Amino acid sequence: MHEFLIFMAAPFAACLILVGVHGYLGLHVLLRGVIFVDLSLAQIAALGAVIAFYFGHAPGTPVSVAASLSATIVGAAIFSWTRTKDRAIPQEAIIGIAYVVASAAAILVADQAPEGAEHIKEVLAGAILWVGWPVVVRDLVIYSLVGLFHWTFRKRFIQISEDAEGAFEQGVSVRLWDFLFYVSFGVVITLSVEIAGVLMVFSYLVAPAILALGSSDRWGTRIGIAWATGFLASVLGLVSSYEWDLPSGPAIVCSLGLFLVLFAVWRKVRPRVAEPAGSRSLASGT
Repeated sequence: MHEFLIFMAAPFAACLILVGVHGYLGLHVLLRGVIFVDLSLAQIAALGAVIAFYFGHAPGTPVSVAASLSATIVGAAIFSWTRTKDRAIPQEAIIGIAYVVASAAAILVADQAPEGAEHIKEVLAGAILWVGWPVVVRDLVIYSLVGLFHWTFRKRFIQISEDAEGAFEQGVSVRLWDFLFYVSFGVVITLSVEIAGVLMVFSYLVAPAILALGSSDRWGTRIGIAWATGFLASVLGLVSSYEWDLPSGPAIVCSLGLFLVLFAVWRKVRPRVAEPAGSRSLASGT
């Protein structure tokens, strides 16, 4: 047990940090109806890392991180610019095309780089098991700053996520706020893909948020459920990975999938209990 705790301390701390920021951002993603924006931005960030790798810069180096972040900011600009009141062309279609093009481009670039196939596999599955404490501390500081930014402007972000049309009608600059959301989101995605991979990042964003939105109407309760789900899945995945010598990232993803299945069964056998009237949301400061 002592050996397990020492070996898994840094990876587990990294998972907790990822759960903390992704559990919250995932709620916004689902409420905005852009389910695959996280997957698309993650793949765009991965494309930046693959391009840096092609030019000889290993993952995690300053150049690699800068390339990923630059690519993600471009993606954020595209997604915010294509957000309009006129939904003749669903934004999800644009997000899906961006994901496909970024994936294809990453494959093309990796095909020309030494050990490119292995790098693509690492980008997808991640290497959370080998994360070190310096990276954990760095990400904690940056994610905390992103969290502070979202807390400061939480009313505006929640308003746009819950009622974008109403925000448009009130004259709110939705595109600007979308850009700020996606840039902050992109910073998180860039760092997360570096240590956790595309699949794990997508799962941390979507799976806990699904359970949270399906269980409560209060923002505080939703965040708590998302964090609890991510925490338990991380424990189950890391323990399984250690005990049976499994890839840690995919093990956590499968644990989150298992929780979704159990939640679906629970919803079938026990109907949702309504929230008490007059519950206050996070937007009001609770």
